[in-house]
Amino acid sequence: PRVMAVIRPLKLIIDDYPEDLVEEMEIDNNPEDPSMGKRTLEFCRELFIELDDFMEDPPKDFFRLAPGREVRLIKGYYVTCTSVEKDENGQVVAVHCTHDPKSRGGWSEDKRKVKGTLHWVSARHAKKVTIRLYDNLFSKENPDAVEDGGHFLDSLNPHSLETVEEALVEPSIISAPSGSRYQFMRNGYFVVDTRDSTPGVPVFNRIVGLKDGWSKIAKAR
Repeated sequence: PRVMAVIRPLKLIIDDYPEDLVEEMEIDNNPEDPSMGKRTLEFCRELFIELDDFMEDPPKDFFRLAPGREVRLIKGYYVTCTSVEKDENGQVVAVHCTHDPKSRGGWSEDKRKVKGTLHWVSARHAKKVTIRLYDNLFSKENPDAVEDGGHFLDSLNPHSLETVEEALVEPSIISAPSGSRYQFMRNGYFVVDTRDSTPGVPVFNRIVGLKDGWSKIAKAR
């Protein structure tokens, strides 16, 4: 199944959305396989999006959320960023938006196009989990190709494993059995760890990442 998970959360507040309103949004478990059925997601005024999906001063080839820019929230609404909140160090800790009430489900009546489509989780309903992000074990393509006096272990990648303990997932998978596999939208494929997970407290290991066009552009700069 394809589900929503936010690995590095950034709060998004829809200022013109009713504070007490909770809507149930219907979403396909797998858009490519209707036989897998549907589920509902709770949508409310305060959400979390990926930290990397917002930039305060973006370059022209960044199409995600930014001040004054409109994006689509998957199966949610079109939202436009109006302001940001920062901590004492100047780091953005929340983005404020308005929404188009006529764009429910992620589509507008006037069929206007937006370039950015973001996943999200409800701040009120999301569950906190641990996620492990695995990368290449070696920093070189051929670790055996060492210089004189060197050792192949010198090519070990110190960032081959990153553990994120404050990730958020939609509540539908919080009781997932060990070994269950999911596609986290826009983040890759993950499996519930068979050793460290306990009932109601899953640990997710990334087994395959997804291509991220913006990350490639950013690394090339």
